[in-house]
Amino acid sequence: MATTDKWNIEGFATSLTAASDNTVSAYVSDVSLFAQWVERQQIVSPKDVTKDVVRQYISFLTTMKQAKRSVSRKLAALRRYFAWLVRDGIIKIDPTLGVRSPSDAGRLPKVLTNEQLGALLETSNSDEPEWKTLRDTAVIEMLYGSGLRVSELCALDVDSINAKSNAVTVMGKGSKERRVPVSEPTIDAIKLWMKVRRELVVDGDPRSDVVALFVNSRGKRLGTRDVRRILDARSLAPTHPHALRHTFATHLLDNGADLRAVQELLGHSDVATTQRYTHVSKERLKSVYGVSHPRA
Repeated sequence: MATTDKWNIEGFATSLTAASDNTVSAYVSDVSLFAQWVERQQIVSPKDVTKDVVRQYISFLTTMKQAKRSVSRKLAALRRYFAWLVRDGIIKIDPTLGVRSPSDAGRLPKVLTNEQLGALLETSNSDEPEWKTLRDTAVIEMLYGSGLRVSELCALDVDSINAKSNAVTVMGKGSKERRVPVSEPTIDAIKLWMKVRRELVVDGDPRSDVVALFVNSRGKRLGTRDVRRILDARSLAPTHPHALRHTFATHLLDNGADLRAVQELLGHSDVATTQRYTHVSKERLKSVYGVSHPRA
C-alpha cells in the first residue's frame, strides 16, 4: 500500500464533496493503484511524478488489455487527484496535463430506431393495472423527451415539474442544477400519471414517499433498476435507459440543434462529451444516403 502521509489519498477522498460514494471509492482505488505502481519505479512521492511517468502508466494499463473505458476512468481519477494537489500548493505542475485518454472512436452511442422507440411508448398491454401503464409511459416520455440520466429521473420530485412553463428542474452530476424543456407529450403523460399517483401515495403513511414524482406499487421512489425493468417489459430488444438519452441528443442534432445548446440540455461539463453525438449524426446520414440514393 502506498505511504499515506506522502500521497495523502484520504485527504483527496475528503475533498470529493460533490461526488457520489461510488465515484469516491473508484477514484481512491485508482489513485492507490497508481501510487503502488510508481513506487515500484522508485517514485515515492507525487512531487516526483512527471508527465512521462503518467504516460508510461497509461501505456502499461493498455498493454495489460484493460478496457479503454476503464483506462479513461483511471486517468480521470489521476487528473482529479493532481489538480487537487496543485490547488493545495503541494505540487506546482499537474503531470496529467496533455496526457490523452486512449481513443475510443469505435464506440458510438446507441440510437433507437423509430420502431424501437414506438414499442417503448406502446401502451396496449391490457393485463397490467392502469396506474402502471400511465407511470411507465410518463417515465419513458421523460427519458426521451428531456434526455435525462436515469438517476436524474429517479431523483425528481413532484415540484420539479413546472407544467406552466413546460420545464423540469434537474439535479445533475456534481450537484449541478439545470432546467430542461419538457415536451407536450411528456406533460400530457405526467398529468395522466399524477391523476392515479394518489392511489399509491398516502399522505402521512411512513411507507409512502409523498414528494417523489415516480413511485412503485408501495408508494416508494423508483430506483434505477425499476426503470430498467420498465424498459425491459416494453422493448423489442434489451435497452438501457441511457439509449433514450442518446436518441434525444442525436435527434436534436439531426434536426439542426446547436451543439452548445445540446451540451447545456444534457448537462455535460465538457463539449467534447457532447461532440460524439455529431459522429452519430454523420453515420446516420451516411446510412440514409446509402439506402436512399440510386447512385450510392
